[in-house]
Amino acid sequence: MNARSTGDKRSMPQGMSRYLDSIRYAWHVIFRPFDGFWDLVHERRGTLAAAHTFLFLFLLTRILKLMFTNFQFIDVPLQYINIYEQCFSLLIPFLILCLSNWCLSTLFDGKGHFRDIYMAMCYALVPYILIQLPMILVSNMISFDEAAYYSVMISISILWSGYLVFVGLLEIHDYTPLKTLIFIGATIFGAMVILFLILVFFSLLSDALAFFISLYREIAFRLY
Repeated sequence: MNARSTGDKRSMPQGMSRYLDSIRYAWHVIFRPFDGFWDLVHERRGTLAAAHTFLFLFLLTRILKLMFTNFQFIDVPLQYINIYEQCFSLLIPFLILCLSNWCLSTLFDGKGHFRDIYMAMCYALVPYILIQLPMILVSNMISFDEAAYYSVMISISILWSGYLVFVGLLEIHDYTPLKTLIFIGATIFGAMVILFLILVFFSLLSDALAFFISLYREIAFRLY
């Protein structure tokens, strides 16, 4: 068996083999996060391809949860669900949080690069995926009286992922636990500031475009 698996691995392209190894390494990260996140970054055990995969699966899990969870456990009108809107409502804040964390790391003497922060945040989503995907099926097999079990598992997935984010940032930036908590608070505040500036920018851009369009129409009307 070992000889066969070794032969299969050798027959694979090197890039695919490394990608599959980085996918499997997520199992080590979620159960041994301190060693896992350290090796993920410093020993290059993770890959951006695997991180992209986990982020995609996170978004897919969210969409499937909205569409197929039993109506007793989630009250979402399917006719009003916009898949693209749902994806962007999660993807944009996620990327802004990573950007905010990277920007503030210079003020807090952090050692992580944007690539490291992004990978750690994506790997931290794995418990959410592993628990919430099967819970979609479970929700259609249990009654409302058993909703407590469903709620507990959903809470575990969120708390587990939150804990992994905490440990990941602690290991990447080489902080103490207290400094990591302060840094996470600053990251959330920084993300809110970035989001506010983006909204202001697009609002001003929209007003400027509206002004030039109305100006063009006025000139065109007077000339023709």
